[in-house]
Formats: sequence, structure tokens, C-alpha cells
Amino acid sequence: MRCRLQTLFQRKFKVSLLFLLLLALLVHLAMDLALPAAHKACGCNAKAPKASGVLSGSPMLASPKKLSLRILQDFSGSNGSLEKSSQPQGAGLHARAGGPGVPHQHREGQTKGSKLAALFEHPLYNIPIPKVTEKDKLFVVNSMEKFSLHSSGSDEWVSSSKAETLLPTGKTAYDTYPTWLKFHVGINRYELYPRQDPLMPTLLQDLATKRIVSSVQKSGGTQLKLIMTFPNYGQALFKPMKQTRDQETPMDVFYFSDFERHNAEIAAFHLDRILDFRRIPPVSGRLVNITKEIRDITTDKKLAKTFFISPAGNVCFYGECSYYCSTEHALCGKPDLLEGSMAALLPDKTLAKRRSWRSPWRRSYHKSKKAEWELNPNYCTQVRETPPYNRGHRLLDLIDMTVLDFLMGNMDRHHYETFEKFGNDTFLLHLDNGRGFGTHSRDELSILAPLQQCCSIKKSTYLRLQLLATQPYRLSDLLQEALATDPLAPILAEPHLQALDRRLGKVLVVVGRCLARAAHPDEVLVDDVGSRL
Repeated sequence: MRCRLQTLFQRKFKVSLLFLLLLALLVHLAMDLALPAAHKACGCNAKAPKASGVLSGSPMLASPKKLSLRILQDFSGSNGSLEKSSQPQGAGLHARAGGPGVPHQHREGQTKGSKLAALFEHPLYNIPIPKVTEKDKLFVVNSMEKFSLHSSGSDEWVSSSKAETLLPTGKTAYDTYPTWLKFHVGINRYELYPRQDPLMPTLLQDLATKRIVSSVQKSGGTQLKLIMTFPNYGQALFKPMKQTRDQETPMDVFYFSDFERHNAEIAAFHLDRILDFRRIPPVSGRLVNITKEIRDITTDKKLAKTFFISPAGNVCFYGECSYYCSTEHALCGKPDLLEGSMAALLPDKTLAKRRSWRSPWRRSYHKSKKAEWELNPNYCTQVRETPPYNRGHRLLDLIDMTVLDFLMGNMDRHHYETFEKFGNDTFLLHLDNGRGFGTHSRDELSILAPLQQCCSIKKSTYLRLQLLATQPYRLSDLLQEALATDPLAPILAEPHLQALDRRLGKVLVVVGRCLARAAHPDEVLVDDVGSRL
């Protein structure tokens, strides 16, 4: 009896164990069947934001009220451009965008894809310029002439139409020009270079990599600058590194005694392009070998006398200039490599004359005296009655330049230039921007005096500033993306990028106050686009 009970118990235990195993198997199968369906449902939901051109977690979803700005109401379909150019940036690009502060790819609100490409597809960045006629071009080129490097003891390109310079089939004379010459030929009354300029990547690459065959000091100016020449007779203005990225100009230093920064020149070019002014010649960063690319090839005897070896074994030089050209302020390599900015030179003044204009809002350049505009709140009325500001768009162009200077903190805008051929009806050249981006912890509101006193701004400029204040086109993100392609990246420390967004907000506040005081918006926002928008 006892044996039978034991056998029965063993059978029941085995049956129970088998039942549990079968139950576990059924539960496992049920889970396997359920999971694919769940994943499929999630996949559909994940694609929903992408289909509308908005990434999941985007500020556009989180803060719909921010999109109620007039600029986005006027161009409600423009965000689709984000889809068209949403190719992710390469890993190398992100690596170069690192450095001080928060890396570019980890900045708050950063989205995948190129914001810069999306910006340039926006309707505000595709407003056509007036038709360019022959008289609107800086140079009228004979399409039958080819430029040859064969010169007789001259550093100029030789125009030739002889038999030996016949062009290959399908080629034009323009195809024989080096990139810098194509840049010069493309200048017209309305722009220094076009928005979607196919030459720009090549031109910037040439500035950064072309072999340097000559280096001489540029005459004039307060600080050391060099003119560097390439084998194809192109030339660039070299400004050497004098400050590190994280250094700020001390508050006790006057604006006219500040250093000229190479990274400010680089950043100014890209900022000017993002604002759609396109009035600064192309600039690229470059690492220059002081020994091989300056000392050993210079024909400038005055410059050659200033080279020496520092106690640390580095190659140094200081040149001749009004400020900071001494042994105490020498420029030293590591051991002979030195950062600098390379700016494409404009056409020689003997070929394309330029006129220099004293800015009406020029500072006193004195330690205690103030300029008239600082004492007279009605100063703009006087300016409006003075040529060339009494007609055309010259005053509005100067206010554009004011906005650029305020964003980068540049107080050193005493003159500007124009091409003489185009008279008063042309754009202003935004040259010499090395004293920008010196401070990020404070904003110099006096730079905005022309805007504050005149209460006028181009409608297109205002709309673009509004656009750059929105999350999808945040100004700091756009500039950092543009600067990440430079050989010397990172160009700006993170605090300078944050200062850009803060200053942009202050510009819009100033315009907002003008609009609040005006009887009609047209008194402040001057329509410069009409039906072209």
C-alpha cells in the first residue's frame, strides 16, 4: 500500500511539472507573437513627425505658440525645406565642432541634418536680385580672351587670343580663369558674390591650402597684416593669431587699442553670409609655417629684420605697425606653426576703384571726448538731410552694417567702402572685422545707435532676423555649423555663440519699440522686396 501511494505521488508530480512546462511554453509563444505587432505600431508612430518635416521631440511640437510669429505665418510651408536637406553631418565634422563649451551636436534643441542648407532654401533667402546688366558688372570680360600664366616679368595675368591659347572643345575663356579671378569677375552692383555660389567651397579651399610663394607686410593699418601670393597670382590678406578662443578683452581696454583677432575675421564672413548681406570677402582659417611660408620667401627687408628665436625655441616675428609690433608683442609659432585668417583680396584699386566713406556714427577715438551722435539724440535727422544718406538705400545699408557689428560686438567701424563704378546705388563693403567677438559677457548697445536714432530698417533684414530668432533656424546653431567646416575649427567658444542669440533678441526689441511708437509699420520697416517675395 505504501509503495502504491509513493508511485501515485510521483506520477502526479510529473504530470504537474509537465503542465507547468507546457504553460511556460505557451506564455513564451504568446509574447513572441505579440512583440512584432507592438514594434510595428511604434514604427508607424515614429514616422509620423518625419512625414510632416518635424523631428520627434522638436521644439516645434513642444512650443507651437512660438511659431505664431509673423515670419512663419507668411511662410507657413517653408519648414518643408528641412526635409529636403536633412542629410546628417559626418562624424568628422562633429568632432571638429568640439572644443570649449558644449559640443555642436549636443547643444539644446539641436536637430539632425543641416540647418544651414534649410536656411538657404527658405523663401527669404531666395528673393531674386534685380536683373544684372553689363553696366551693373564690375568687370566686362571679353568672352574670346583667355588668361595665361605666361607673363614677361610681370605679376599680372596676360590676356591673349593667339592661336597657341585656343581653348579645348566645349570650353570657354571663363573656364581658364583661376577661382579668385572668377570671384572678381562675378562682383556686381547688388552683391559681392551670389547666394548659392558654386565657387565658394573651392575658393575657401584655395585660401586654406594653396602654396604660398610670397609674403610681404601690408602697408598702413595699426596692426601687423601680411599679403600672401599664390602660384596662380591670387592673393590673400593674412591676419595672425593674437588671442586664444576663450580670452575676453578686458573692460579697461579702449576699443581702439584692442587686438585684431583672426577668428573674428573668419566668423564675421560666415555671419555676414547667414544674415544674407554677403558684403565681406571670403575668409578661411589656415595654419601657416612661419619659417617656410613667411621668413624664407619674404622680399620685405623690414619684415625680415624682425624674425628671431624665442627662449622656448619657437620662431617669432613682429613686423612694423602702429600697435603691438615689438619684441614684447611678437607672434610666435609652435615651434614655427601659426594660426591665421586668410581673406581673399578684392580687385586691385587700379582696376576697380573704391571710395572710402567716413561713417556718420564714427566714434571719437579719444579717451574722454564723445562724438556728436553720442550727445545729440536727434542726430539722425541731420544725417538724413546729408548726401548720400538723403536718397536711395545708403542709410538702410549702414543700419544693416550696424546690426552685423552689434551681433559680433565690433565697436571699430570708422569707415566703410563702396565700388566707385556703381556710384551711390550699391552695397557697402564690410571690411576689417578683426575687433569683433572680443567680449561675450557684455553687450555694447551704443553700436545700435543708428537703428535706435533713425528707427528704420529694411523689411527683408527684419524678417530674416525674426527667422533667425526661431528654434529651427537659431542663429548660434547656424553659425557653429558654418564654422565647423573651417580648417581651424572650433572658431568661437560657446559663450560667444550664446551671446549672438542674446544680442539678436535685443535688436528685435529695439525694432519693436520703434514699431510701437510709429503711426504705421511702414515708417519703420522699409519695403525693399515688393512683389519679389
